[in-house]
Amino acid sequence: MTAPGLPGLPGLAVDAAFDHVAVAARRIRDLLPLYRDLLGGEFYLGGDNLRVGYRGLQLTYRGGGRVELLEPLPGSAFLDSFLRRNPLGGQHHITFTVADISATTAALEGQGYRIHGASQSDPDWHEVFLHPRDAFGTLVQLARPGPGHGPARDHTLDDVLAGKSPGGSGQPSP
Repeated sequence: MTAPGLPGLPGLAVDAAFDHVAVAARRIRDLLPLYRDLLGGEFYLGGDNLRVGYRGLQLTYRGGGRVELLEPLPGSAFLDSFLRRNPLGGQHHITFTVADISATTAALEGQGYRIHGASQSDPDWHEVFLHPRDAFGTLVQLARPGPGHGPARDHTLDDVLAGKSPGGSGQPSP
C-alpha cells in the first residue's frame, strides 16, 4: 500500500525531522570526555525517567545536532539487554520528531511497519518505535514533543548527574 504523500512533498508519507541520536553506556560520566569535552557538546536538557528506569541528558552541537546520553538507573532492567549485547555501550536509538503521532502511526502501519512501545504518558513527549528488526538494525523513535519540551532552564548537567533535576531519583550517577 502506498501512502498518498504530504502536500508539497510527493511520496513522503511521514513528515519527520531529525531530532537526535542516543548513545547508551553503564555510566554517562564515561561518555562525557568524548561527547562533551572533545566534541564540544553543551548541555541542553536532561533528567531521570523513573517510570522506565534511565537517566538521560542531551548535548547540543554547533550546527544544531544533538546527542542524548543514557545510563540505567540503579535497580532498573531498562538497557540491560542492550548492554549485554554491547558491553561498552553504543548507539541505542535515533529519534525523529513529527507533528502528528497518530497520522505517523497510521502511515507507518499502512506501509507494513509494526509499531512498538507507543506511549502518551508524558504530555510533553508522545512516542512510538520501530523495532531494529524492521529498521535495518536501528531502533527508530518517532515522537511528538509537546509545548513544555525544550532546553533546560531550571537545572544543569551537574544537577542531572547528581539525580537532582526535576523528577530526579536523588541518586547520583556512578
